[in-house]
Amino acid sequence: MIEKPALPGQFRSFFAAIAGSDFGTQVSYVALPLTAVLALGAGAAEVGALTALTTAAFLLIGLPAGAWVDRLPRRAVMITADVVRAVLYGSVPVAWLLGALTMPQLYAVALLGGVATVFSEVAAQTFLPELVGRGHLVRANARLMGARGVNQIVGRSAGGFLASAFAAPVVIALDALSYACSAVVLWRIEVTSPAAPPRPRSRVWPDVRDGLRHVLGNRMLRPLAVEGALTNFATTLTITVLPVVFVRELGLGEWVLGVFLAIGGCGALAGAICARALAARFGHGRVLWIAGAAASCAGCLVPVLGSGPGLWIAAAGWAVTTTKTGIGNVLAVSLRQSITPDRLMGRMNATFRFLLTGALAVGGVLAGVLGESAGARAVLWVSAGVFAVTWLVVFLSPLRSLRELPGAQLTPVGATR
Repeated sequence: MIEKPALPGQFRSFFAAIAGSDFGTQVSYVALPLTAVLALGAGAAEVGALTALTTAAFLLIGLPAGAWVDRLPRRAVMITADVVRAVLYGSVPVAWLLGALTMPQLYAVALLGGVATVFSEVAAQTFLPELVGRGHLVRANARLMGARGVNQIVGRSAGGFLASAFAAPVVIALDALSYACSAVVLWRIEVTSPAAPPRPRSRVWPDVRDGLRHVLGNRMLRPLAVEGALTNFATTLTITVLPVVFVRELGLGEWVLGVFLAIGGCGALAGAICARALAARFGHGRVLWIAGAAASCAGCLVPVLGSGPGLWIAAAGWAVTTTKTGIGNVLAVSLRQSITPDRLMGRMNATFRFLLTGALAVGGVLAGVLGESAGARAVLWVSAGVFAVTWLVVFLSPLRSLRELPGAQLTPVGATR
């Protein structure tokens, strides 16, 4: 058996920085709204606005951010974004201790922190092929997505536990610390790569159009974008109404909802861990559509959610559905990176982030409207219906017969650029 070359040493530092800052982000995912509720007495509308502002930046500047990242040193962008987020989130516990914390400050932290996150995530996905080489993309993404799955389980649980043991604003200091540590680790990474050839000066929006044309005009990237948007849309429909079904319809405690969501997190983690081996055994494209087909069947179990056996049947269906998401997060992201030229990498990543986050926003709005008019159960059935057809987008595309990453050998294995 031939042993595959190890990932480049600098990837360990990159992994530590990304995983560490993501852990802090998951802690604040719980602690920030709790700060609004417990420290400032915010109501549902204010908490909703706070949540919306955390993702608004992806819709507001997501597309031009890709063009800007393609013009700038990617590592420097990530370091700057981490420093900005450390200052922003660090201001929350400081203001609370001084008795000066307000909702407008939390709104500003959520919005500006979201802007920094846009640049950080686009730059990170753009920097990864340069750091590890295209031949290592699946392995590197599997580790990163696996760490994100762990963080979603552990980080959010830790956020709730720490907020109950300490004041919620103080817990946010952990997020600020994680960003500061990430900036230091990224600063210490040494990547020796030849200077990129100078790009001709151009306007931002023509560059944005190039990124859109590359994604929507490519017969492999287009189905990935459509499938990813539909998956995000269906997932958001389910997650938005689950609290209503658990607490109001079934009368179950909040901790039961937490266990249900944690089971989904375990599914996503399992998918990320298994993705590389499955792709090697069955082929990259085949795994994508087979996992989608399995999720389409499992998604139909979620609407049968009940307080008895139906609870665990729905949990099993949700776990299979999120396992498909974990697999897709590794294989689809690796495919996107492998077939995109370096000069378009930032714009490609930004275009995907814009489309996928836009689907989240649309799903959240529709879930609220449909839930009010037809009930939460109807939303779950609509979500199941979308899951049922999502896999066909990949099955009916050239991805169906894709065995290996097309661009896997564009950069020598183990090389850095």
